[in-house]
Amino acid sequence: MIRLSYSERHPIPLPAGHKFPIEKYKLVREQLEYQGFIKKEQLFSPTLIEDDVICLTHDRDWWGRAKAFALDEKEYRRIGFPNCAELVSRSISSASGTLQSALNALQDGAGMNLAGGTHHAFFDRGEGFCLLNDIAIAANYLLDRGFVRRVLVVDLDVHQGNGTASLFRNESRVFTFSMHCKDNYPLHKERSDLDVELPAYTGDEAYLSILKAHLPRLMEEFKPDIVFYQSGVDVLATDRLGKLSLSRQGCRERDLVVISHAHRLGIPIVVVMGGGYSERYSSIVDAHCTTYQLVLELYEKSGFYSS
Repeated sequence: MIRLSYSERHPIPLPAGHKFPIEKYKLVREQLEYQGFIKKEQLFSPTLIEDDVICLTHDRDWWGRAKAFALDEKEYRRIGFPNCAELVSRSISSASGTLQSALNALQDGAGMNLAGGTHHAFFDRGEGFCLLNDIAIAANYLLDRGFVRRVLVVDLDVHQGNGTASLFRNESRVFTFSMHCKDNYPLHKERSDLDVELPAYTGDEAYLSILKAHLPRLMEEFKPDIVFYQSGVDVLATDRLGKLSLSRQGCRERDLVVISHAHRLGIPIVVVMGGGYSERYSSIVDAHCTTYQLVLELYEKSGFYSS
């Protein structure tokens, strides 16, 4: 049975008119249940990881200030969320969900977090709606405990995974791949192991052709023990912040390329949510649900056979 992490801590109170679609977590979970793709027993609420696990990735002094709500006004503006206890709780829960989903993936072939993908968090700062870098925390834990030897991060959010790239800049055991819109946030890009920068308004055909030219080769040559897939749906043409022009079908095909190739090679995969800022909640929720549905359909129907 493929399990999914979900927590009521993920939505936090935001000011009226805030551009982050905070209700999407609950709506994605409800839609997956309503459509019969998941049963309640597949959902688990992540237990909260300890500071020592977080500090394998993040600066201990900075994290201490963040936990004490003692970051300054400029730091909170960079993060984009208000200073509140719920932000800390949400961030720990999201990172915990990704870590526990990674452990599940090593056992079941796939693990999913109905949150996560906070790839703009750095060693000693947060930005872009990200306080903690959940993928990096999970990857560093697996490496530190000897569960895996090589990790591949596939980041297909429309924005570069700058925090993840920075955190693993000198870590040869982790390969970071980010395929993103060149003319978009963040203004200053970090250097991933492989960055593929796309021009604004790249559509389905060009996007999928480029992805297929890179991803299979990466998986086959790097031979990761696990793949973390940041599956942001802000690549959609309807996205207010995205600047790419993928259709719903194009986004689905993107997901299928990643998920099916990992499955074919017997590589455990962890799927996290990432961004999505379309005007209509239905566009965001439908696209996120499609990602999780593809994993459930593939892994639950045909099983997982590790190589």
